[in-house]
Amino acid sequence: MAARPNPSRHSTVDPSSGYCSATKTFHSLRPPAPLPPPSQPFSVFHYALSLLPSSSSSSSTFLVDSSSGHRLFYPDFLRHIAHQLHLCRPAIAFSTSQIAPKLPPVPRGTVLIDSPDFESMLTQYSSSGEGPVVETMPPNRVEQSDSAAILFSSGTAGRVKGVLMTHRNLIAPIAGIYHMRLEQAEPELPLVSLFTVPLFHMFGFYMLLRAFALGETVVLMEKPDFVAMLRAIEKYRVMHTPVSPPLIVAFVKSEIAGKYDLSSLRSLGCGGAPLGKEVATRFRERYPRVEIAQGYGLTETCGVATRTSGPDEANHHGSVGRIIPNMEAKIVDPSTGDALPPGQRGELWLRGPSIMKCYVGDEKATAETIDSDGWLRTGDLCYIDSEGFFFIVDRLKELIKYKAYQVAPAELEQLLHSNPDVADAAVIPYPDEEAGQIPVAFVVRKPGSNITESQVMDFIAKQVAPYKKIRRVAFISSIPKSPAGKILRRELLNFAASVRSSKL
Repeated sequence: MAARPNPSRHSTVDPSSGYCSATKTFHSLRPPAPLPPPSQPFSVFHYALSLLPSSSSSSSTFLVDSSSGHRLFYPDFLRHIAHQLHLCRPAIAFSTSQIAPKLPPVPRGTVLIDSPDFESMLTQYSSSGEGPVVETMPPNRVEQSDSAAILFSSGTAGRVKGVLMTHRNLIAPIAGIYHMRLEQAEPELPLVSLFTVPLFHMFGFYMLLRAFALGETVVLMEKPDFVAMLRAIEKYRVMHTPVSPPLIVAFVKSEIAGKYDLSSLRSLGCGGAPLGKEVATRFRERYPRVEIAQGYGLTETCGVATRTSGPDEANHHGSVGRIIPNMEAKIVDPSTGDALPPGQRGELWLRGPSIMKCYVGDEKATAETIDSDGWLRTGDLCYIDSEGFFFIVDRLKELIKYKAYQVAPAELEQLLHSNPDVADAAVIPYPDEEAGQIPVAFVVRKPGSNITESQVMDFIAKQVAPYKKIRRVAFISSIPKSPAGKILRRELLNFAASVRSSKL
C-alpha cells in the first residue's frame, strides 16, 4: 500500500514531495505516528511490551538458534528479563565462552550464555511458571530522556564514535513501524524473521526491538554464511530477513540458491549501502514474489530514517524510500549552507525524535554533527525527487575529486556488480599528479572468470561519462567490510598507499 500524503497545517507544503517552500524543509508523507508524552516515564522495553500482541504472551517462539534449533519462548524471555532487572544493574556482561576472555572485568562479572549453568537456569524458570508474565515486570522508573544504549558508528573511513541514544530515541522508530502496519491493515500472521546482521550494530539492534514489539519469531545466526542462511530459510520457513546489498548480489549471482526451497520468503529489508538498479531488477526477475524494502539510516538516527513501503514504492529503482513518520529533512548545499528544493543535490540533514543525544565523550564531534536547532548533518550527498523519494548518491567525504569533477564510488560499484564476471567490487580515490584523484577499482572475480583489467575498464567506460571512467584495477580475493556489510574503504586506501610506488 502506497503512503498517503500527511495533511499539513502549512499551505506551503507540497502534498506530492512534502517540501515546504517557506521553511525549505521536507516533511514526512506518512501519517504521523503517535508517541507517548515526553513527560511520561517509559523505557523502550516497556513501550515495546505495551505493543506486544496478546497472542505472543502464551506459547509463541521469540528466538531460535538456527544451528542448534534451541528455542526461547516469549513467556520465558519475559520472565528471565524481569528476574534480571530485579537482581542486577547495568554493570554485567552476557557473553559466550568464546568471546568472554576478550571482555574487560565488570563489577558483577560475566554470564556465559552457552554454559550448562545458564541453560539450567532457563529450564528452571521455564518450568516454574511464576505467575502472569506482565505482572512479574518491575514498575517503570525510567524517563524517556534517560540514556538507553550506546552503540558505535561503523567507522568505515575513520575512528568509531560512541552514539548515545535515549529511550525516546528508540521508541520513535518502533512507533513508526507499528502504526504504519496498522494503517496498512496487514494480516496478523506469525511472521518469522532471520537475522544475519549483527545485533551489536544499530541495524540489528533496532530490528530485534522491532521484532519483539511486533511479536515476531526471530531465527538467529551466529556467523554470516550464505549457504547456512539459505538452509535456515528453508528449514524454519522464514518470511523476512534484513540484509546488506552484498547478500542480494549473492542471491542474484549464486547458483546454489536454486537448490533450496525459498518459497516462504516474502520480503528482504535492504540497508547499509546503496543497491544498484541492475541488481534489484535481476533479483525481481529471479524472485518475483519477494519484495525488496529498501531503507536508509545511520546509527545516529537509531537505524532508520527513510524506507519504502509496498510494491509501488519498491519499484522506484535506486530510491531508499520516503522519510519515516515524525522526521523532517533538508537538502543543504555544502558550500553555501543554503537549503535546496526537490531535484537538487546536497548534504542530507535530518531532525526528529529518533536523532541521537550525543557522541559519548566528544563534545566537539557532537557540535559538528548536530546544530543548535537539532538538525543532524548526515555527511551523505542526496537528493529528493518531486514525489518525496530519497536518493543517496554517496558519502561527501568519499567522493573522488577528478580534475574539476566529482565522482561517486557507489555509482561505479553498482555498475561493476552488474557484470556477470564480477563477484564483488569497491572503488576508491587514488592520488594522481595531473587529475588530483582517479577512480581505482578493487575487483573480486567470480569463480571461473578470467576477466582482465582492460575488460573491467572498458565495461565501465561504455556506460559513464569520460571523467567517471575507472583508471586502474586491482584484483583481490575479498572486499574488506564491516559486520553490517559496509565497505571498509580505509583498509583499501591503506593498501593502495602501501603499493603506491608500484603499479596496482
